[in-house]
Amino acid sequence: MKKLVKGNEAVVLGSLAAGCDAYFGYPITPASEIAQLTSEYYLKLGKIFIQAECEVASINMLMGGSSAGMRVMTSSSGPGISLMQEGLSFFSGGELPAVIVDIMRVGPGIGNIGPEQSDYFQIVKGGGHGSYHLIVLAPNSASEMYQMTIKAFELADQYRMPVVLLADATLGQMMEAIDLVELPLKQSDKKWKLDPTPATNQNVITTIYLESADMERHINHLKEKFEQVERNEADAETWQTDDAEIVLTGYGIISRILHTVVDRLRQEGIKAGLLRPKTLWPFPKTVFEKVWRRQTTENGKESNGSHSNNPRFLVVELSTGQFIEDVRLSIPNAQIDFYGRVGGDLPSEDEIIQKVRELMNSF
Repeated sequence: MKKLVKGNEAVVLGSLAAGCDAYFGYPITPASEIAQLTSEYYLKLGKIFIQAECEVASINMLMGGSSAGMRVMTSSSGPGISLMQEGLSFFSGGELPAVIVDIMRVGPGIGNIGPEQSDYFQIVKGGGHGSYHLIVLAPNSASEMYQMTIKAFELADQYRMPVVLLADATLGQMMEAIDLVELPLKQSDKKWKLDPTPATNQNVITTIYLESADMERHINHLKEKFEQVERNEADAETWQTDDAEIVLTGYGIISRILHTVVDRLRQEGIKAGLLRPKTLWPFPKTVFEKVWRRQTTENGKESNGSHSNNPRFLVVELSTGQFIEDVRLSIPNAQIDFYGRVGGDLPSEDEIIQKVRELMNSF
């Protein structure tokens, strides 16, 4: 069944398809529809909805629900996500699954309610204390807001860790048709959970180990789990990269603009391609390296990426430069340029095309 919805509503519908049991949150523009619509849908379906007094309370309520074995979700935007950072560190240390939706707005400070992608460092690099990671999914449509919300719950349970859906204000507010699906619930048997039954009396969920050897063992266990996630879950989409002289890369709403830009550049005779990360952590480093190196063979030997047909890259993002740092780490020997907009304005196709023309003329 098709339904015309905002991206924010797509998240709520995705959470229902995934069998989410409880939502704890506090409204903030441009994510407010998520709280509003969960209050309508969840209460009618006998699920738990609580509007907490603040974001600090909501992330801690989320921790309680997750500890009891429920599928739980919250949502917010930049200032609210900032208040949740201590809780996200505790979630990671306690190996508790949850889904957190960040509909990014302009910052720093209050900023405004327009779209930016300036929460990248905060979410992808971890804004809380300690050595931890969050799985970060980057949708670029209302349909992916729906599908990736479902996937987020599955990944959270599979790896026992928080998963963040990172989208900008444009994606949260734009309306598109999505295909609703009915899925058999894949909820795992959470033998580690705490509930009133005697079977869980011996379960302990904690982030504190007073003996240094025990603490080191736990942190190394988390590290091994993060390495498994990196091996299994990094994901990206490529388009027209096989012969590209310049590869445009961006995530979220920017990747939608770049897709059209690539098409227009190809019509001009400029060999452009698109590389779009669908996961921001784990970052799809191998995809970037493969596109840069071409992975061609010469006389039966794989090319080492040193020849002249390696493409240059143009990173486009709604910040002064955050996502670009992971691109540089992935392909340190590549020629990488940057184009960014901030303050709530999206770059136009013509702006990006002009930037590409300038770069191509400087070859």
